[in-house]
Amino acid sequence: MQQGFVKAAAGTPKIKVADCVFNKDAILAEINIMAQGGAKIMVFPELCITGYDCRDLFWQEKLLSSAKEMLFALAAETREIDALIFVGLPFEKSGKLYNTAAALNHGKILGLVPKSNLPTYSEFYEGRHFTPGDAEAEDIEIGGEIVPFGTDILFQASDMPHLIVAAEICEDLWVPYPPSVDHVLAGASVVVNLSASDELVGKGSYRRQLVRSHSASCISGYIYATAGEGESSTDLVFGGQNMIAENGSILAEAKRFRNETIYGDIDVDRMISERRRMTTFPPQCPDGYTVVPFDIKVEETKLNRSFDPHPFVPADRGDRDARCDEILNIQSLGLKKRLESIGASCAVVGISGGLDSTLALLVTARAFDMLGLPRENILSVTMPCFGTTDRTYTNAVTLTHCLNATLMEIPIQKAVMQHFKDIGHDPDNHDVTYENSQARQRTLILMDLANEHKGIVIGTGDLSELALGWATYNGDHMSMYAVNASVPKTLVRHLVRYFADTCRNEKLNKILLDVLDTPVSPELLPPTENGTISQKTEDLVGPYELHDFFLYYMLRMGFPPAKIYRLACLAFAGSYTEETILKWLKKFYWRFFSQQFKRSCLPDGPKVGSVAVSPRGDLRMPSDACVRIWMDELEEITSRTPS
Repeated sequence: MQQGFVKAAAGTPKIKVADCVFNKDAILAEINIMAQGGAKIMVFPELCITGYDCRDLFWQEKLLSSAKEMLFALAAETREIDALIFVGLPFEKSGKLYNTAAALNHGKILGLVPKSNLPTYSEFYEGRHFTPGDAEAEDIEIGGEIVPFGTDILFQASDMPHLIVAAEICEDLWVPYPPSVDHVLAGASVVVNLSASDELVGKGSYRRQLVRSHSASCISGYIYATAGEGESSTDLVFGGQNMIAENGSILAEAKRFRNETIYGDIDVDRMISERRRMTTFPPQCPDGYTVVPFDIKVEETKLNRSFDPHPFVPADRGDRDARCDEILNIQSLGLKKRLESIGASCAVVGISGGLDSTLALLVTARAFDMLGLPRENILSVTMPCFGTTDRTYTNAVTLTHCLNATLMEIPIQKAVMQHFKDIGHDPDNHDVTYENSQARQRTLILMDLANEHKGIVIGTGDLSELALGWATYNGDHMSMYAVNASVPKTLVRHLVRYFADTCRNEKLNKILLDVLDTPVSPELLPPTENGTISQKTEDLVGPYELHDFFLYYMLRMGFPPAKIYRLACLAFAGSYTEETILKWLKKFYWRFFSQQFKRSCLPDGPKVGSVAVSPRGDLRMPSDACVRIWMDELEEITSRTPS
């Protein structure tokens, strides 16, 4: 329950048609198992107290009275269960019969939600027995208590106000305008569906698609519990395809044709954050709704869901390749349009032999192919200086030749030494001035070459570097079109690898693989005695895979530091210690806030994903914002962590 997580369960007990006593015991046994699993929201199938397929037995008074009696028994016997529980039963009101979902909490019946849409076509005959429910809730007496009866009921957790639960039943989801649309607009963050959806060939995939897409459009959690074995097989078979979804993602799904209970950790705060940032999601408007409080203890949920340590990179190889091709097309088309619009037929790329400049050169070559321009018009400029190693220099030169671009080699040692003399800097002092003077000298050359050849400078810096401010202001920070500006470092690697795997050029493949194997470095400090890179970026700012994880959950999800830390500890368990994660998370926040001034004047570049830092698009942030409250939260974690 802490940090917005709530554990939900959807279960399908094996029932007997019309045996309410047996079914009550089966449901109760499942409730106790769910409680042991930590579930705080428990959902059971439609009409599960009687069985869905009772047909004309629903007209029998004995069945209806037995169902109500077992509902009272379930409420009494779950008094000590700390959960909001939904069970289905037929319920008579004002001489009419309704297909309802009853909500139970700590021994009380909180309300009854009737089904709105009754299928009476093909194999369904619900209109023969039931009456559609009314939206506006009315008070009814049940078991000596007054409770609301109607579809427009919201169940709100007393100590977790963002956890607001609404219910609908089976067919309600399949219609053009499900009741849950109004429920979420009224404030529901989680929707439960008590269902009895029979199986047909191909229906399972459609059902899954329906649950996933509806949870996405409603930006909600969705708990779907459906009937399974135990229902009548006179004409139908029920498969028990229980599902728990969150904003378009299936968190858990039961295997069909077996009665299985599933659990899912729904992140309620994620839904609220997403709704806040989407200006097209209407304001919460609970007018006409009855809000019923329920009680559950707010305690830390033991999370069983996994968190991908690389949220920008699809885990599946096929999906990853498709993503890479899509991103390369976005980057290349963006550059193509820019070149067309200004009438430029030349591009200037500073090539270092590292990952980012390699990707920029590959994208530029692809854009030139789209334009039908000769690749010789690409000026690939290598500018060796104090930190350049033979390995990166050779890769830069060979890569340029493989792509048939024009290589220009302009050593900058003398120019930088003259600059040191001009400003009175000691070249033996390898401080930030020593480093940045090289970066700015390179940018000066690239800009002037672009003017000389009537072209534009292609920026090489990536999203991760921009987030951390790991760029020299008005050095590599600046260009005329930044093709990598919204590509995170963890994804840059896969884009280069995808190009290597698909280029059908053995020599190019070999060079790209060696670039991938080269440590990330700005190469602004002299190499080691044996000629290898001495300045490794990740030793200084931290692992990029951690920073990309932090960036995703901070910007995309809006999560606070403590929650990001918790998720990172789960995602990177076995790879980094908790102390290491906390260390670099502090570094991330400090750099992200202190370096905003660099992002406030970024050059144009194509957006490729849901996270970007362009001051004209996704991130309008003041350059002098204070990081204090974020760091204070991390210091609280430090104080609780044993040394």
